[in-house]
Amino acid sequence: MPALRPGALPAAFAIAWTWASSPAQDPSGPPLPGTEPLTLTGDIASRLVDGVDRFLLRELERSVERRARHWKRDLSSHEAYERSVESNRKRLAHILGVRDPRVPFDGLEYVATTARPSLLARGESYEVHAVRWPAFGDVHGEGLLLEPVGRKPLAQVVAIPDADLTPEQVCGLADGVPTESRYAAWLAAQGCRVVVPVLIDRRMATRKPGGGGAELTSREFIYRSAFELGRHLIGYEVQKVLAAVDWMAKRPEPEARRIGVAGWGEGGLIALFAAALDSRIAAACANGCFDDRRNVWQEPIDRNVFGLLDELGDAELASLIAPRALVVEAARGPELVLPGKGGAPARLVTPRIEDVRSEVERARALVKGLEPAPRIELIESGDGKGPFGTPEALRKLLEALTGGKVELVAPVPFVRALEEGPDPAARQARQLHELDRHNQALLAESPYVRAEITKRLDTSSLEKYERSSEELRRFFREEVIGWFEEKPLPPSPRTRKAYEGAGWTGYEVVLDVFPGVIAYGVLLLPADLKPGEKRPTVVCQHGLEGRPEHVIRGDQAAYHDFAAKLAERGFITFAPQNLYLFGDRFRTLQRKANPLKKTLFSIIAPQHQQIVDWLETLEHVDAKRIAFYGLSYGGKTAMRVPALVTDYCLSICSADFNEWVWKNASTRSPYSYVWTGEYEIFEFDLGSTFNYAEMAALIAPRPFMVERGHFDGVAPDEAVGYEFAKVRFLYAARLGVGDRCEIEWFVGPHTIHGKGTFAFLHRHLGWPKR
Repeated sequence: MPALRPGALPAAFAIAWTWASSPAQDPSGPPLPGTEPLTLTGDIASRLVDGVDRFLLRELERSVERRARHWKRDLSSHEAYERSVESNRKRLAHILGVRDPRVPFDGLEYVATTARPSLLARGESYEVHAVRWPAFGDVHGEGLLLEPVGRKPLAQVVAIPDADLTPEQVCGLADGVPTESRYAAWLAAQGCRVVVPVLIDRRMATRKPGGGGAELTSREFIYRSAFELGRHLIGYEVQKVLAAVDWMAKRPEPEARRIGVAGWGEGGLIALFAAALDSRIAAACANGCFDDRRNVWQEPIDRNVFGLLDELGDAELASLIAPRALVVEAARGPELVLPGKGGAPARLVTPRIEDVRSEVERARALVKGLEPAPRIELIESGDGKGPFGTPEALRKLLEALTGGKVELVAPVPFVRALEEGPDPAARQARQLHELDRHNQALLAESPYVRAEITKRLDTSSLEKYERSSEELRRFFREEVIGWFEEKPLPPSPRTRKAYEGAGWTGYEVVLDVFPGVIAYGVLLLPADLKPGEKRPTVVCQHGLEGRPEHVIRGDQAAYHDFAAKLAERGFITFAPQNLYLFGDRFRTLQRKANPLKKTLFSIIAPQHQQIVDWLETLEHVDAKRIAFYGLSYGGKTAMRVPALVTDYCLSICSADFNEWVWKNASTRSPYSYVWTGEYEIFEFDLGSTFNYAEMAALIAPRPFMVERGHFDGVAPDEAVGYEFAKVRFLYAARLGVGDRCEIEWFVGPHTIHGKGTFAFLHRHLGWPKR
């Protein structure tokens, strides 16, 4: 699949410069004693990002063979098999965000007004009604019901259209779908009761109230908040389908046993997930969507499921449906390109027939030996690019549901009851509003959910606190940030002299981390170091689109050369190159990492661990006095990396600390990332686990400080103060080390202030002021 096109530039409040490269590089610059010469030329930061990209693509390829470690299939009987995969089913529900209890109900609601009845049309043997039904919270499914008239239903099917099709189109009440692909109408013509839900569409729009901000699809708009809160648009739509299944399961026998799901494109994926989760669904039909899924990072971001490919591809989903029946139709799928006007650039293409065949064969192999053999059928429409929802695929579905031969009859034209049915735009707006409202209710509840996490911490003494925080740190590392099992390589340091400053010398440094992955930065050594002398070190981290040079020279507006100024005060400093530069080149790294249950910080944290481990070997570095100080995206790093890399003895978060979950999930706040181009910024389930106060709790009892300008556009003062108050309470009231926790407020913008923070470093690192 070809590479993505570049998307939008970073959004407001980002620190972004366009300096093209590192300092003028002299490959002959002398190395540090004890290191090899650094001979790389060109843009080392670009090499770093490219290396991580190749590493993640390799990991995606390797994910297929690694999935077996999550499965313990018992093929001795159908009952034993179902029990053996139950834990996998629960994990799938968790990552899809299928967590909210569904609302019980007795019957679908007809959608009617005094001006319009629910009855929209009559077929030869069925009626079409506008309906809705409770799903979860205050959220409803909505769409059409095709109800047999004068006969009992042959079976019951939830027929799910693609996101950019309406229920009316797959029923034949509106144009846009060829007759042979109107699968809801075909199913109804065979005597099935059919429920056709509407999905959230892919319409592009500027979502920010008052205009401005990124252009997002409707699906990405809902996805952004939901992902941060441990939910997912896919999970929401699966819940709507399963709520309809709840109702169907209450029907008399044998209807209650003959429940199926079928869908095309996005609807096919929802059908796959729903059938994988709910064993009441006797058979599923997925049209134009079944694939090996390793290119999911190029698909619309609302398909980004954290950790999916670590455990499940489509073959594994099929194995969760087994021993029930699955019909896969290789057919033309939705095809589109999303340009990335602040939202995530993406493309959808029809799955290659070779990939569909291979994935179906893999699914069959996973359940080989289970008797009776599960029914996994492959129907090829044309060369895999033919019409979808063909009668042959539907016949296979109905035979699986009824257990007998089925001869299909073509649907006859409707007799319309109304000239015009429900307004699709108004229905879509209702669905969007309900899901957004649900997300915002979860956001309001999230502090109480996170409070349960920190109850695990024992604050009765510092020693007990540190012991109790280890389990929470492990959870943060493995379940939130994501951690590669890959053992780091020996660092093999390569260095060269690259800078001369007022009282210090700078060396470029490259270290190996993983195969093809390096750490890169600049080490500043004060000129007055004496043989054998040990000094404190401050790791000075740049922000978005930044480089080590920006914190060293040029007096950049936000940085003010703070690494160099600290070196002038006698500190050793190190300025690492972090991953977040080159726009979409780094943002798609997050897209590649997330399906593996990883994030950008799954690379950044090991890079920092390698940096710290190497710094500790240097003659003049005091291993117990290595501090972290980062601005903006470097401030994000200050919250996450020292929480994991405990060699950092303190952390300073500048121009970033705030109520982070609110900033990512709110659709009311003008400060929210929901409106901006940082589509990679959202981290799965922080709402239920770690806001900045909880991350700071993993830094505690080490010293922690926030540097905050009143006019910083990251967030308003009250959001910063609200979150910091929780941190201060932990340090001062619970742990009795209030002197280790500070915030400096100053009149200024998104910038290093370098007053209170410098004093904080001198005090806690035990280095006299000069």
